[in-house]
Amino acid sequence: MQFYISTRCGTYLIQIKIILNNGRNRIFFLKYYKNMKQIITLLIFFILASCGNSSIYKSETNSKDWAMLNFVKVDSLNPILEPQYNQVFQSPISNKQVHWEEQNVLNPSAIVKDGKVYLIYRAQDKDMTSRLGLAISEDGLHFKKQPAPIFYPDNDAMKQYEWKGGVEDPRIIESENGTYIMTYTSYDGKTARLCLASSKDLQTWTKHGLVLQEEKHKDLWSKSGAIVCKLDGDKIIAIKIKDKYWMYFGDTDLYLATSDDLIHWKVTENEESKKMITVLHPRMGYFDSRLVEPGPFALLQKQGIVLIYNGSNAANYNDSSLPKFTYAASQALFDKEKPYKLIDRMEGYFIHPNKPYEKTGEVNEVCFVEGLVYFKNQWFLYYGTADSKIAVAVKK
Repeated sequence: MQFYISTRCGTYLIQIKIILNNGRNRIFFLKYYKNMKQIITLLIFFILASCGNSSIYKSETNSKDWAMLNFVKVDSLNPILEPQYNQVFQSPISNKQVHWEEQNVLNPSAIVKDGKVYLIYRAQDKDMTSRLGLAISEDGLHFKKQPAPIFYPDNDAMKQYEWKGGVEDPRIIESENGTYIMTYTSYDGKTARLCLASSKDLQTWTKHGLVLQEEKHKDLWSKSGAIVCKLDGDKIIAIKIKDKYWMYFGDTDLYLATSDDLIHWKVTENEESKKMITVLHPRMGYFDSRLVEPGPFALLQKQGIVLIYNGSNAANYNDSSLPKFTYAASQALFDKEKPYKLIDRMEGYFIHPNKPYEKTGEVNEVCFVEGLVYFKNQWFLYYGTADSKIAVAVKK
């Protein structure tokens, strides 16, 4: 919030213009008093009144210093990854060669390994089947792609969930023993389900099936999941809170799941209603009025658990400054001892589509953040643009 004061001495009025965090302005006119104490008292009153009405919930923090801000898009290089026709792969299901990333590349995860950034990204062929590719970089900006996908639908137990839509939107973290854990979306053409796989080298993967295994949950649109982690050097390590690992998941609303071993997960439920508890919701009148969905992992910080999330603008009762269905990203803060307790949330977004390759593509008006690494003493944020290409922003 900022405020400005201007005087009109001829008419003895004071104009107070208050600019709120959400960008809205409020203007008040006060009579001029010779006694400055009265002016100051009235000014403080109006400022406090405006602050109280500028948010839809009571924040438990005094500022947004917990948020990870000041990411700058690398315009000189973006987009850093684009589709390529010459990437060919023998599909084990169709038994045909496919140009597995000829249509789009999008929505990457990233992790640091052996002093390099490994970017695991979603790629689509002309039939819109998704597979996951791998690109490696020594500087976090220039990447070399591997010729074949590292993760894909196969003739295995997951085929019923992964074919023909494919495997989508990875989010990769590391366990304390060095095993890589990947949440991903399986899409059978009808339902997007949250799934999990593990690897020792980021090349060979073991599929562990649906995250939501219970019969009443397994056919839900569970979509995507972000595990709570800590930063340890340049590694993103899953961390337990009260003897449990925690994961934020979902699409539209966000839910929670817990695990003892990062492989087997249990949905958190309301004891009385037996329904999944929701911890983050869309907000009417805001950029995230249509849905919310996890970004990268959730990061345990001193102030709490920082969750970067993607939001979509509704068709109406939305943020009228953005086109409908725009995807932009924001951040929320949860209690570090109670991951289900929301204690603060940004009013607006910190990244949104404003470049041609972000505004026009397979799906217009999209910045979808999903990859985050701490590399060479800097944070690198990787995101899908218009569901067509991949870009990077670096925190200054």
